[in-house]
Amino acid sequence: MGKSAEQLVGDARRGKERALLDLFDEHHRPLFRFAWRLTGSTADAEDIVQECYLALLRPDCGFDPARTAIRTYLFGAVRNQWLKRMRRRDHDELRESVDDRTPEGQALRAELAGAVARAIAELPDTQREILLLAHYEQLPLAEIAEITELEITAVKSRLQRARATLREMLAAYAPATEKAI
Repeated sequence: MGKSAEQLVGDARRGKERALLDLFDEHHRPLFRFAWRLTGSTADAEDIVQECYLALLRPDCGFDPARTAIRTYLFGAVRNQWLKRMRRRDHDELRESVDDRTPEGQALRAELAGAVARAIAELPDTQREILLLAHYEQLPLAEIAEITELEITAVKSRLQRARATLREMLAAYAPATEKAI
């Protein structure tokens, strides 16, 4: 049977490399995806995730397994690191276009993916983070509420507004539909 998150964090803080690797292996990919989707930058996403793991190793780290799951804590840490970076950077730098590299022959798909990424990037930050956690990371609304420190009704409202805004922004890409008579 595997060790609990509390045991792994404790072992990692005591210098046991295997414990840190186990934590990293289990959580790195979704944390990186979330950070990348927030920033649009591979380098920034890696930096954010790395800082979250380093912070977890510090003795003054706020992780308390009695209050929250390690996954929830780490997603919140990614969010907080991203917010810190937003405060330091010029607003335009954060809105860089997402990397559109796709295989040749899929130009239409690439155009749509780029349009979706740009539309998501144009959402207000408060809506974008909720949308990313709900749709791309598939986290339950209760966990999103905990990560963002919001009431669940606020999470639902922001998610609904984000979806409505995206529908409007991407209407040109929707296939024409016939009205039922």
